[in-house]
Amino acid sequence: MTPNGASDQPSLSGPLIALFKGVLYRDDQPVLWQALLRLESRVRDHVDVLGLELILDEGEGYAFLRQRPTEDGQPELPRLIPRRQLSYSVSLLLALLRKKLAEHDATGGDPRLILTKEQIIEAVRIFWPETGDEVRLQNRIEADLNKVVELGFLRRLKSEADRFEVRRILASFVDAQWLGQLDEQLAQYREHISRKDD
Repeated sequence: MTPNGASDQPSLSGPLIALFKGVLYRDDQPVLWQALLRLESRVRDHVDVLGLELILDEGEGYAFLRQRPTEDGQPELPRLIPRRQLSYSVSLLLALLRKKLAEHDATGGDPRLILTKEQIIEAVRIFWPETGDEVRLQNRIEADLNKVVELGFLRRLKSEADRFEVRRILASFVDAQWLGQLDEQLAQYREHISRKDD
């Protein structure tokens, strides 16, 4: 208790509201992050009642809520965390970013992966059919980039708008098993986009 009689225990409301709004990052909201760490078991109990589970990676500094899988014999609860249907081109971009993150981690250098917009466009370009309309292609890739930023997997650097940090949370959504099948996935994306353009 504090001298005025109030508890020094942080409020459960802050971290819960942040998690219901999206991903909670240690670097972006350090006070709420510390509150979450102190209240982790209570947060887990609270969201469990709603059919959700807390995914918390202390090492990488992020936390989010995920719909808990329905167990055999249990009724399926309505979804609180909506599924997002992504376009093939956004999925392709996520796959390529995940692959770059894995390659970057294998080098054992800086934990942050920073890419320029031009590097990202070049990585994606080889999976698009040749087109005479370069401006249209760049606009399409930039629209996908904006979507990935909106989803929270990329963050624009404040000082340089054309440089992006690949957020490590991407590894939680694109797991190692899926990454192992990436070459096959990318071949399928390339074929799909080629058919779509034909």
